[in-house]
Amino acid sequence: MKEVDNVYTQIEDILIYHKIYQCSKDYSKAKEKIRTYLIIGNLLNNIDIKYGRGVINDYAKRLSLKFGKKYTVSLLYKIKKYYNIIEKVPTLSGKLTWSHWYEMLSITDINKIIYYVNQCEIKNIDVRGLREKIKSKEYERLPEEARSKIIKNKEVKVKDLIKDPIVIKNKNNIEKVSEKILQQMILEDISSFLEELGSGFAFIKSEYRIKIGSNYNYIDLLLFNYEYNCFIVLELKVSELKKEHIGQIQVYMNYIDNNLKTINLNKTIGIILVKRNNKFIMEYCSDKRILARTYEFV
Repeated sequence: MKEVDNVYTQIEDILIYHKIYQCSKDYSKAKEKIRTYLIIGNLLNNIDIKYGRGVINDYAKRLSLKFGKKYTVSLLYKIKKYYNIIEKVPTLSGKLTWSHWYEMLSITDINKIIYYVNQCEIKNIDVRGLREKIKSKEYERLPEEARSKIIKNKEVKVKDLIKDPIVIKNKNNIEKVSEKILQQMILEDISSFLEELGSGFAFIKSEYRIKIGSNYNYIDLLLFNYEYNCFIVLELKVSELKKEHIGQIQVYMNYIDNNLKTINLNKTIGIILVKRNNKFIMEYCSDKRILARTYEFV
């Protein structure tokens, strides 16, 4: 078939140029590879629609003989899929390499891909970081309302993106966990924990002491979010969420608002991290600044 051979020749010529380019221009190799695979993906898509899978199988054999074994049937179909999804993604980030895209090409949900692309753009995430996010099912752990906002391209606030469950590293495989031990696990790798919470979180202090009346109380973790411009009170519980937990954290939040918050800051947010959630209690919690999230160990 003449057309099939012509398209193969085009792909071969493109890859020959790509190989030359990769040897001569270090500063833009990554972008050139993306452009090359986008063009090839278009050619593969059109030929696959007309003639079916057998043609791409044949191309893989011929390209492997010419350029080496990496041009497998699987890779060619990934390149084709890359072309097919790229128009559905709002932006083609210059920060993403082919290796970034390769990690995402096994994902079937376009909304999930858009989320990870945006995360890579905003946070300048490398390939290893992206792989960890996908492996931990970060998108699936977003609240349903947050996913809906992302899909509809609505404004998403910091508190919308606090995942559930929150993944905490249990490096020593401790089986029986108290609140003190849970706190220590978090503090051992506080940077990972803050990243797990979401964007813009900064650590202030653990066991933050406050005086209410004549008694001292201790906030498990006091954080600040520079994107939402507010303090975050975080309380740790190794049980199911209880109604008294709501009252406790509300008192702490009000204390921070009355004693630490300045006029230019937003009101304090409260997060209760619990072993098991109780959505019935949260339904009757009138203070929407309070969030309940579960945790799990890895």
